[in-house]
Amino acid sequence: MALQATATAAASYLLMRRVIPVKVRGNACFASNNSSAAASQQGPRAVTGRYQDQAVRPLQNFSPDRWGDHFITLPFTNSPSRIDEEDGEGYVMSSRDDPIENILLINSLLRLGVSYHFEIEIEEQLNHLFLTFSIDNKDYDLHTVAVIFQVFRSNGYKMSCNVFNKFKNDNGMFKEELASNTKGIISLYEACQWGIHQEHILDEALTFTTLHLESLLSRSCPDHLREYIGNALKFPYHKGMPRLESKQYISYYGNEESRNDLLLKFAKYDFNRVQMLHQKELSLLSSWWQNANLASRFPHVRQRMVESFFIAVAVLFEPRFALARNIMSKWYLGLTLIDDTYDAYGLYQELQALKRAVERWHASAVDELPGEYLRNIYEAFLHISDEVEEAVRKEGRSSGVFYAKEVIKKQVQCYHVQARWLHENIMPTFDEYLENGIWSIGTIATVTLLMMGMREADEDAYRWLLNCDTTILRAMCELSRLYNDMQSNEDEEGRGGQISGITCYMKEYGVSKEEAVEGFRERIKVLWKDMNEGFMEAPMHVPKQILMATFNIARVSEVCYKYDDGFTKPEKTYKDYITKVLIDPIPLEE
Repeated sequence: MALQATATAAASYLLMRRVIPVKVRGNACFASNNSSAAASQQGPRAVTGRYQDQAVRPLQNFSPDRWGDHFITLPFTNSPSRIDEEDGEGYVMSSRDDPIENILLINSLLRLGVSYHFEIEIEEQLNHLFLTFSIDNKDYDLHTVAVIFQVFRSNGYKMSCNVFNKFKNDNGMFKEELASNTKGIISLYEACQWGIHQEHILDEALTFTTLHLESLLSRSCPDHLREYIGNALKFPYHKGMPRLESKQYISYYGNEESRNDLLLKFAKYDFNRVQMLHQKELSLLSSWWQNANLASRFPHVRQRMVESFFIAVAVLFEPRFALARNIMSKWYLGLTLIDDTYDAYGLYQELQALKRAVERWHASAVDELPGEYLRNIYEAFLHISDEVEEAVRKEGRSSGVFYAKEVIKKQVQCYHVQARWLHENIMPTFDEYLENGIWSIGTIATVTLLMMGMREADEDAYRWLLNCDTTILRAMCELSRLYNDMQSNEDEEGRGGQISGITCYMKEYGVSKEEAVEGFRERIKVLWKDMNEGFMEAPMHVPKQILMATFNIARVSEVCYKYDDGFTKPEKTYKDYITKVLIDPIPLEE
């Protein structure tokens, strides 16, 4: 359906565009330049330099990189004192007669962020307990039942929600006396996040617990409990970034009377140890980024080295996935080159040539690209591709290269569909926009790139991933697309009438922007239930680590886009998350 542009809209559109010259740089693709860090600190950038032509291009005003060489200059002389895995391993390996004690321990290991040390032991225990243990006719309190439910569901076991029926009164309402059980209310609230469709009792429980937790915040309560409740209402554990959640829970757990001090010490030292490993990885990546000199060579592109690595950590933080984080971080930057050229700089004729070049994926395609800036972008793109391909070849994981290239081609093709809509003044239906948008948002590419660095990834897993119609994958993509559109809509309109899901939804359903945003939020609630259901019904041949990566990408979208566009505007909230996870260690007692 063609856009009906009024004269006023056309005038506004022209006001939001300006003549910007195409930048011509040197021929070297990845030339070292020590001025790149300084250039990244100069604030919003205009494209300057020698000119090839004068062209009307979209206005862009991305905030600059705020980190500079911070991670390059970090000292690594003081490593955290080592605490042996055996200090925590004894808890899991020792035999316990009480299954409840085992499940509560597993919950603590998960929440404290150290369960990755004991994956096999935890899986064995849960397999055994799910088949042999029943809480029917047992007089367990609300906290215990809610933790059992959450532990099983978060590990893929579809425990019945009927276990919560006993906490209702004769009128079918949750008993009001439960409100005095703060620990139980919090645990029930967290358990509800794992609900699926038609589980009305969990919907009722979520309303009940949210009301009482909000009420509790308005009254007097211990500071550590107030902080914990506030964090949970903002981002429930199930929907938060794992490393951020672990750090917050370590602080809370340290104030609990029932804490185990040795387990707490183990969690603190382990967090700091892993943080230092991440800092070393990021230091190497930051040096690579500075030597690549992309910041000064392509000033129309968001400079987000640290933010890209932070997303990789948010999805897969475990030390053994260092290669996966490296691959994803580099490719995130490579795809940002293409994405921002589409959204904030390229002319349609240039973008047509760029799409064809990506589809060819060969150095000879450079000669067919108009403009030196575009040729430089494509060369940088190929350079990243070659680096990654060589890295995975050395690890014997070259099978993922084909799938990664196919997914990236698909993503760029979807960028181009949206560029064509804008160029031809086409307003797609919301469904048309969404079908294209679930690929252009890049979540499938993110999982694919991570899998290239994962031993768990095999041909079956790649084929499953490329079938985007599976429940969990479709929900992950759509959820990320909707969250992104809610926060980026105004910025994209400011760059010259970019088409977004919000505008398509408003036009198709005749609603205001506020109503469209509310519609998106309601849909996101449904998508989280889809993800939960898809996780518990996923085929056995898909490794759990890959399933959890899809969940963590949805969690990144929740945290990154719920309140603002964290990747594009990291100065608002993202910098605080990065500081907590990648910079500030947990204080240790002497």
